[in-house]
Amino acid sequence: MNKMVRQRFLQEGSPHPHGTVWDGRGTNFTLFSAHATKVELCLFDSSGQRETDRITLPEYTDQIFHGYLPEVKPGTLYGYRVHGAYEPESGHRFNPNKLLLDPYARTHSGDLIWDPAVFGYIMESGDDTTFDERDSAPFMPKCVVADMHKSGIRQPRNPRNFWSNSIIYETHVRGYTKQHPAVPENLRGTYEGLATPQIIRHIKDLGVTAVELLPIHTFVTDKFLIDKGLTNFWGYNSIGFFAPDPRYAADPLNSVREFKDMVARFHDAGLEVILDVVFNHTAEGNEKGATLSFKGIDNCSYYQLQPDNPRFYNNDTGTGNTFNLAHPRVMQMVTDSLRYWVQEMHVDGFRFDLASTLARGPHGFDRRSAFLQVCSTDPVLSTVKMIAEPWDIGPGGYQVGNFPPGWAEWTDRFRDDVRDYWRGHAPISTITTRLCASEATFNHEGRRPWSCINFISAHDGFTMKDVVTYNEKHNEANGEDNQDGNSDNRSWNCGVEGPTDDPEILELRARQNRNLMATLLFSQGTPMILAGDEFGRSQEGNNNAYCQDNEISWVNWDIGEYGETLLAFTKRCAALRHKYPVLRRNRFYTGKLDEEHGVHDVRWIRPDGNDAEQADWDGGAKTIGMLMDGRAQVHSVPQDGDHSTLLILFNSHHEAVDFTLPDELDGREWSLLLDSADPEHKRERFKIGTPYEIGGRTLALFVLSTRTPAPTPDPAKAETPE
Repeated sequence: MNKMVRQRFLQEGSPHPHGTVWDGRGTNFTLFSAHATKVELCLFDSSGQRETDRITLPEYTDQIFHGYLPEVKPGTLYGYRVHGAYEPESGHRFNPNKLLLDPYARTHSGDLIWDPAVFGYIMESGDDTTFDERDSAPFMPKCVVADMHKSGIRQPRNPRNFWSNSIIYETHVRGYTKQHPAVPENLRGTYEGLATPQIIRHIKDLGVTAVELLPIHTFVTDKFLIDKGLTNFWGYNSIGFFAPDPRYAADPLNSVREFKDMVARFHDAGLEVILDVVFNHTAEGNEKGATLSFKGIDNCSYYQLQPDNPRFYNNDTGTGNTFNLAHPRVMQMVTDSLRYWVQEMHVDGFRFDLASTLARGPHGFDRRSAFLQVCSTDPVLSTVKMIAEPWDIGPGGYQVGNFPPGWAEWTDRFRDDVRDYWRGHAPISTITTRLCASEATFNHEGRRPWSCINFISAHDGFTMKDVVTYNEKHNEANGEDNQDGNSDNRSWNCGVEGPTDDPEILELRARQNRNLMATLLFSQGTPMILAGDEFGRSQEGNNNAYCQDNEISWVNWDIGEYGETLLAFTKRCAALRHKYPVLRRNRFYTGKLDEEHGVHDVRWIRPDGNDAEQADWDGGAKTIGMLMDGRAQVHSVPQDGDHSTLLILFNSHHEAVDFTLPDELDGREWSLLLDSADPEHKRERFKIGTPYEIGGRTLALFVLSTRTPAPTPDPAKAETPE
């Protein structure tokens, strides 16, 4: 159908729903812009290189341009050209020479080519107030009309795992399977590859309940990285909030189906899928950035601009711009995206990058902001898991513990304090609150311990093995002279920087690795494991591998003896967490007396077997016992019947300590479940009140069990004295 025919058959369509919707007969196109004067829909041939039609959307209703085209079918490639004022000093950057991506596009095709034409100003001049007349279409990816009526994917019910039972596993779609021998080569690094049975079995066997994926929204690799032969591997540079990135699909034009199939397979295994989402900024950068979508559609609405000089952007994210969730249409687009991923793509929750930005109002962070209220009250969003990275670089951006009830939050202080304790730089008093889900921070307004997301390592920073292998970052491969990344890693190389053949250092590193993993999995709150930490994955000391799409970031599945031992230990720790509810209590430990049962929910025990006193904390002790009394748990986790009492011994001192096992519980004995110095030990029993030698830099776990009664002598077999 040529342009004249299309224009004749063009209908006004509807301003709702937002985006591009095929109804079986034709396609309705809508685009919000509060300040544009005209919007042109551009259609392309199947190659995406030839513009076949340019059609003005005929209607403008409630700030939405819209039109309906019969015969336009799924698979059609399209984009927009938006007309209006080009007045950067006033915040307007309309330029109809630039092809723009639809914010609601479900699928993208093609890659961005960094040509000067994709900039709204004359890029070579360096002056963003100039106006560039070059056509950007040849260098832009295109949107694809999607058929959302028929996915062909059977969707099992979402697992809906209890928060209190959750173990989260953070991974990257591409990096996780790129080197896995059981994944067919053509599927490595894809949604389909991640859904390979062997991959799912490995994750399930770890005791994991939810997989958290680094960003899969369509994203852009910055030009400065491409110029250095690098890429944006992590994907925190989104440009399409409804489209799964086609680079992770075996068939790029089939990314929606492949993603949904992956989710279905995870759900079959009882595993939830959580998406890491980036709504705090976009890939368009600051005033010197490219014009790819939002900047050219309505710069003043989509971005926070400086009030006294709207040519420039607020930059609370450190990326050049800040998305403007204070605008109702921008807020609507974000919540529409979230609901789409829940209702259509069947994901189970979200982790929000730099979440403080999303809740910042005119006077700073606002825990009653419109965004947080919508997430808490929306009938769809309030039913899924919501996780905040509760900080950004803006004023007052550090907000750990300040998100409203219903939210979980990353807790970086757990990471820092636990690392400091095990490397010998902090006393036990530093981590007692961390072991109890940072109770002082989160125990308010009816929030639960699961609100505290604990982690030792994440995508950003050292892996757990590198925490015990390197004192310094080694980011030379990033091309910034090792100046990028955080220098405060709170790590300890155990005596030698990097790889070594010294058996004593290797044994110490392995034990420290086990100490960190056990502390993570035995602490109250929700543990998050970084993929590969369960068997000692290393990034060679690179703590900022965001640009490394290679062996530095890819998970190496050739794990060796070190990895095999650690993997078995990790599985054992996770299994113990699932078995004993006192390790994942649904109420905070406070140390107060449970008057109903006459016991304290948690007690801190000195090596002499007595309760710790203030002088012990003030003295900088490095050895302590954490006794969690099962009798105080009777009503805390009703879905579990086990109310055992557990004792965890922590010793970060380099020397062994004789620890007297608490003895006031008559008729019982302590059974050793795990010792990080001897990961393959057999279960042993110890009488109450007897000493247990806990090795230097070691963690041990005991359960209080009924003593096996001595056999009653048989009188018939009694020996006759001589």
